[in-house]
Amino acid sequence: LASVILDIPDLVPSWFKETLEKSTFSAPYQYAVETAKQKALEVANRMHVKHLQTPDIVIGADTIVTIEEQILEKPVDKQDAYKMLSRLSGKEHSVVTGVAIVHCSSKDDYLDTEVTEFFEETKVKFAELSEELLWEYIHSGEPMDKAGGYGIQALGGMLVEYVHGDFLNVVGFPLNHFCKKLGELYYPPSKHTIHHIKYDSIPSVETFEILSDGDCDSSDSTKMEDAKRLTNGGLVELEKCKEINCGYKIPIEIQNGIPRNVTQCLSKLTHLLDGFKGSKVLFVACKLKIFDLLKDRSTVTTEDVASQLNTSLRGTERLLDACASLGLLEKNHQGYSNAEVTNLCLVSDSEYSLHDYILHCNDHLWPLFTHLELAVKEGTSQVHQTSEKKVNDLFQDFHCQSVEVKQHFVRAMDSSSKVTARDISTAFDLSQFKVVCDLGGIYYITSPIY
Repeated sequence: LASVILDIPDLVPSWFKETLEKSTFSAPYQYAVETAKQKALEVANRMHVKHLQTPDIVIGADTIVTIEEQILEKPVDKQDAYKMLSRLSGKEHSVVTGVAIVHCSSKDDYLDTEVTEFFEETKVKFAELSEELLWEYIHSGEPMDKAGGYGIQALGGMLVEYVHGDFLNVVGFPLNHFCKKLGELYYPPSKHTIHHIKYDSIPSVETFEILSDGDCDSSDSTKMEDAKRLTNGGLVELEKCKEINCGYKIPIEIQNGIPRNVTQCLSKLTHLLDGFKGSKVLFVACKLKIFDLLKDRSTVTTEDVASQLNTSLRGTERLLDACASLGLLEKNHQGYSNAEVTNLCLVSDSEYSLHDYILHCNDHLWPLFTHLELAVKEGTSQVHQTSEKKVNDLFQDFHCQSVEVKQHFVRAMDSSSKVTARDISTAFDLSQFKVVCDLGGIYYITSPIY
């Protein structure tokens, strides 16, 4: 169905025959989006040519059900409906709606169209369906005109165990996503919300800021609220657009002459690339017990730390500065002190300390991950590659280890469990059980990376 938005919206059935070859699309959502677009374009052209009316906007939508990347449309008969519903029984599937918004204009009797497209996906899980229930539902006649053979808004709702995502999308139209898309198209940020902001050591950029209510005219308050939702406080000037995928048009946000989305991607990748450096700083600081040394002390100088640890002054200062840059230490003109999170989670004897697990990561897991490339290529354990024999011994012959090695390992596992154990133990009703068996160690032995 395509809706023609004029002064009063009209509902105009599309005559487009849904005969697109599914195998030509690399993903199901592309098929749904293209079908929606062709539906809308057919209505737009028919209204322009046959009815001599040029609609302002035509909205087309097409909903499909997919399971294991196969598209399930409307069943052709009861037997086909039975096959579809049987396949969905007890499983999770996706409901995808493709939407096309066609903007129309006419010049010299020529119809010009501009298409904005998007799709919404919702996950739906069916309960295990008995034969009796299946046929009772099929004989109701409801499955015959529904994608996937069911309608969640009617009798078909009794088949559904859960829904993850937009419920209205399963009904047939993603209203929330559609409204947001209209907001993007018709409510760009006002010019007075663009400000120059200067940052230390960063060139000034045009940045969209959310203003306080007092900074906005009352007449613009509604538009500002829409703009807030659209931008989340960070949209830069919308000067250009770029077409991607199936005619999508998205704003290119310019920052210092570079599209902001590119800048953000580069920033995220740089943080990912440098992640190992931060990890190693944390490992070494814990290994040297720097955080224990600074516990309960207001500030400590570099000289004091280097003297007590018997480390070089230059190396100690750089390590302390690195910890400060990561937020693990606080630095002032007098020296260094532990940050709150450090006293809470990194001092070795604190209640919620991760100290022992951090040492385990440094001593045993870090050397193993340096051989990840070989693990991927060969698909085999790379324990033998490490130069530290204790790593090899720990994972391959743990029961033969000394009491001290076992204690180190148990303390490490106990330390790591502080992050998740409470959540796991309270997520389920375990009152009927008296014994719990932890099989976590198997992961370290059987993982191909390890």
